[in-house]
Amino acid sequence: MTTETYQELQQLNGENVLHPMSMPAFDNESPMFMKRGQGVHVWDSEDNQYLDGLGGLWCVNVGYGRKEVLDAMRDQMDQLAYYNTFGDMCNLPSTRLAAKIIEMLRPEGMSKVFFTSGGSDSIDSSIKLARQFWRLNGKPTKTSLISLKDAYHGVHMGGISLIGIPAFRDPYGPVLPGCYQIDNPFLYRNAWTEDPEELGQICADLLDRKIAYLGADNVAAFIAEPIQGAGGVIVPPENYWPLIRQVCDKHDVLLIADEVVTGFGRSGSMFGVRGWGVAADIMCFAKGISSGYVPLGATVINERIADSFSKPSPNGMVAHGLTYSGHPLACAAGIAALDVVVKENLHINAGEVGAYCKEKFMPLVDRHEHLGEVRGKGLMLALDLVTDKATRTPVNPADGYSDMLSAHCQQNGVLIRSVGPKIILSPPLTFTNENVNQLVEAIDQALTDTKYPA
Repeated sequence: MTTETYQELQQLNGENVLHPMSMPAFDNESPMFMKRGQGVHVWDSEDNQYLDGLGGLWCVNVGYGRKEVLDAMRDQMDQLAYYNTFGDMCNLPSTRLAAKIIEMLRPEGMSKVFFTSGGSDSIDSSIKLARQFWRLNGKPTKTSLISLKDAYHGVHMGGISLIGIPAFRDPYGPVLPGCYQIDNPFLYRNAWTEDPEELGQICADLLDRKIAYLGADNVAAFIAEPIQGAGGVIVPPENYWPLIRQVCDKHDVLLIADEVVTGFGRSGSMFGVRGWGVAADIMCFAKGISSGYVPLGATVINERIADSFSKPSPNGMVAHGLTYSGHPLACAAGIAALDVVVKENLHINAGEVGAYCKEKFMPLVDRHEHLGEVRGKGLMLALDLVTDKATRTPVNPADGYSDMLSAHCQQNGVLIRSVGPKIILSPPLTFTNENVNQLVEAIDQALTDTKYPA
């Protein structure tokens, strides 16, 4: 067993690792090396314990060290660690997991599962399958895609073409042609109204007009997160998703739900769009599908789309595949993780504990000068940091205020995520009210002790 010192590990990391979502010129000077995890806690290489307010990264839904998942992975490794699923090849875990997912999605009328290695894969797969669907149905001009401002749809070229956050898109342009963004239903920051129902109607009308302007014969799909995650945990008004479904049906445009974060319980409903009684045509999953134990994702299509691929056609080949599609080890982990979610009703726990968490945070808005709003649904919440509550002007990310708050919490044994002018929280779905109390107390103290940079 290697026994490098912390200083040696720092040097190895600095010399050899290019971290995702990092500033190599500034980051990684004092990295935190995570060593182990159990339940809702993780420990670093110095054996310091932390309450994990990130859930790894939106994904460790069942918590760390679940014996059910680890045993399933060990059993599968003893039998078959890997084999491809191209053509007529398959393996038992991928078949069983696909059947489990389709059964869970029976109310939405979903029909087939295409396995991927993660969320970005799932998004790009949905783009390709949507465009191919229209080609199979004699409408090859239906290729354009519409998404939302503040959207996050992964980091592949298709995904960044749909992203509504310039920082993730601009360094890698030009992006795919035929991709358009419209305004999102952000109640705290929009140009029109404070009334949620009115905002939902306005934003649905924006989609209606955008499709009409582009021409419905040119638009393949509208894609959105049920709750926008990285963009700031933006929860839409109650009428928004039902209205969006109506607009897509009116113009015969596919509806793609990016459920990478919300899928399998995080929003307080088993699936994000199900929380508004809406069925999408394509659903994209990752993260909670395996609780992050092994990289895994999925793109799921409904019966209408699946039927188009079942008919003989010169364009009917699914000319899309990934080496690790249906990876047996990942699928074994997925089956076990989803069994835990269902058995322990973790989606219900997420809704109840998330509501308690939001309630506990609310008094902090009045108490702290730079906390503008607390919002969220289930166990996905955001704290919006402002310089002026009246104008809702966000703090300048360059001032480092959210990073300072995160560092303060870390010193007190709680991990939170600073994202520009926001703090984002996405703990394991096994969180309890007691865990919430510790989380809120740590953030309350950080807001009290941390002065905004002059």
